[in-house]
Amino acid sequence: MNDLTLKTEANWQARVAHAFSRAAPRYDALATAQRHIGEMLWGSLPPHAFNVLDMGCGTGVWTQRLAERYPCAQITGLDLAPGMLEQARQRHGESIHWQPGDAAAQPFDKRSFDLVFSNLAVQWCRDIGAVMAELYRILTPGGLAYITTLLPGTLEEIAFAWQRPEALLQTPDRASVERAIDESGLTISRQAATVERFYYPDLKAVMASIKGVGAQIARPQTSLSRNDIAAAQARFEQLRQPDGLPVSYHCLTLQLEKSL
Repeated sequence: MNDLTLKTEANWQARVAHAFSRAAPRYDALATAQRHIGEMLWGSLPPHAFNVLDMGCGTGVWTQRLAERYPCAQITGLDLAPGMLEQARQRHGESIHWQPGDAAAQPFDKRSFDLVFSNLAVQWCRDIGAVMAELYRILTPGGLAYITTLLPGTLEEIAFAWQRPEALLQTPDRASVERAIDESGLTISRQAATVERFYYPDLKAVMASIKGVGAQIARPQTSLSRNDIAAAQARFEQLRQPDGLPVSYHCLTLQLEKSL
C-alpha cells in the first residue's frame, strides 16, 4: 500500500468516523432498518460465550443486549467513531469495555474472542480482506463470527431519485466477500442474501433516515437547488407503493467459524 493509498484510506476513515459521530445522538431513534436487520442474526447466536466482541458497536444497543444474553462473559464494543462510543458509555456504563478502533486493524491480541457480533458495520470498511484476516486473528480456535453487511444495490431508489450513481453505497459484491473469507482461513457455516425494504412517507423522511444513521456520506456531495430537489421528489414518487416510498437494503448474513 503506497503513501497515496494510505492517505486516501485515512481520509475515508475520517469521513466515516465524523459522519457517525455527528449522527450518534439521534442514531437509535432513526435506526429502524438497522435494528430489523440485526434481529436476523440474534436468533442464531450460540447459547454460551466467554469473550464477546461487538464489532462496529455504534451506540451500544446490541452490545448491551449481548451483555444481558451472556451475563458471565467479558463484553467489548469496538467502533471507529468517537461520538458513538461516547453515547455508548453514557447509556450503558463502564461494565462493558468500549474500545476505539478500526475493524481492519483491530487493537486486540490474537485469539481474544470466542464470539464476534457485527451488525451493518463491515460495509464501511474499504478493505474487506483485511477485516476478515483480522477476524481470523482475534478469534479463538472454534470461535464464531455473526455478521450482517450490505451488498451492491443498497439505496438504489435514492440513487435513482437523485440520478447520481455515486449515491449508491460502494460495497463489495458477494463473490468478493466470499473470496476474502476463504483467503482469511475462516469457513462459512451459513449465509443468506436478502433484500429488506423499508417505507417512508416522503423524500424528507427518506433522507433523514440515512442522514440520521450516518449514511449521508453516500448521498450527493454537491449543493442542490430547489429544482434538483423537486426533480428528485418527482422521480421518487414514480416508485411509491401503498406503504410509502421504498428504500432497499441488499443484505448478506454470515455465520463464520475459525477451525479448531
